[in-house]
Amino acid sequence: MNTDNTVTYSLKMKTLLGFVELIIIIGLFLFVPAGSFNFWQAWVYSIIFVGSSAAITFYLWRVNPELLARRVNAGLGAEKEKTQKIIQLFSFILFIAFLVISAFDHRFGWSHVPFYIVILGDILVVMGFFLLFLVFRENVFASAIIEVTAGQKVITTGPYSVVRHPLYVSGLVMMLGTPLALGSWWGLLIFIPFTLGIIWRLLDEEKFLSKNLAGYKEYCQKVRYGLIPFLW
Repeated sequence: MNTDNTVTYSLKMKTLLGFVELIIIIGLFLFVPAGSFNFWQAWVYSIIFVGSSAAITFYLWRVNPELLARRVNAGLGAEKEKTQKIIQLFSFILFIAFLVISAFDHRFGWSHVPFYIVILGDILVVMGFFLLFLVFRENVFASAIIEVTAGQKVITTGPYSVVRHPLYVSGLVMMLGTPLALGSWWGLLIFIPFTLGIIWRLLDEEKFLSKNLAGYKEYCQKVRYGLIPFLW
């Protein structure tokens, strides 16, 4: 087996393992605390989340396998900065909290969320994934960890011409939609610390990029907004 085939096989295995982990996490932390498979909101959400992830992964595999390799190299072990390891752990715990609290909400009937709000939540999740696709199409350096790779340059086009961190915007849109899609008002409470975690990661990343990526300081002066146009 030559080197190229070895790399391709390794990427396939990492990608496949990532999907298996995603399905297990969603299934475990939605249906177990819900105490039932009779949870149609969770089924619809799971299909949308896993299906959208699969579609983007297939796109990257066909168009930009190098970016896919950067994306599957994720998690606590992949981060090089101690602060980012902490932030990653914090974000993962909060993602699980979104699912678990929403599932308990369904089990005990804490919330009465109208059907159209559930659909709105699903639409927000889809919109988050669509923005994620636009980011990946524009930025071949969109690694899952904070780093500067050889030949990396500042991206100023597409969604990056509006805000400096559209990748994080996509995550916030998805997570805002998640509890709504799962029929839970109480799950929305997790959105507050999740947003604070994103801001923490963003500010730490900007320090790193300003120090290590040529032209990033100038880009920050040109595109003034980090997450929300005309606000911040």
